[in-house]
Amino acid sequence: MKPLTDADIRDSLVNASQDEAMRMPLPGLHEVVWDDREYLGWRDPGSPQRGYLAYWRDGRPVGLVLRAAETRLRGGSAICSLCNTPQPSSQVTMFTAPRAGRAGERGDSVGTYICADLACSLLIRIAPPQYEMQPSPDEVVAGRAIRLASRLDAFVSRVLEHA
Repeated sequence: MKPLTDADIRDSLVNASQDEAMRMPLPGLHEVVWDDREYLGWRDPGSPQRGYLAYWRDGRPVGLVLRAAETRLRGGSAICSLCNTPQPSSQVTMFTAPRAGRAGERGDSVGTYICADLACSLLIRIAPPQYEMQPSPDEVVAGRAIRLASRLDAFVSRVLEHA
């Protein structure tokens, strides 16, 4: 992923006001290993139900404000809809995003289950062991990255729909 600056991220939010963008806390961008990301996701330490993600779409940064459900999934396992990784249900959360534009102003939103820490890009890089007659671990991770990016684009398209 191409690096994002503070200004890139604040200007990229498609479902928030300029005031919300200016109040948004940012993660330590100097610590991000951009080559290991399809998107940057983080939670607001001052408001745990709030999350954010930003990434490059068609050559420009696009960012979303997310809201985590207050209730957690119970027991068993769950699958993140972005990275498609099965995990304990406590590590996957329903996030909703207000739609962009007038639809969001009317209260319309879309939701999906995402890794609670918004760290899908890191999770998909856990390479499987090498087996004969199977793709290499690097090929597996590359395929996961392509599919993650595609599912992220689909979710963002739903947020942008009717904007």
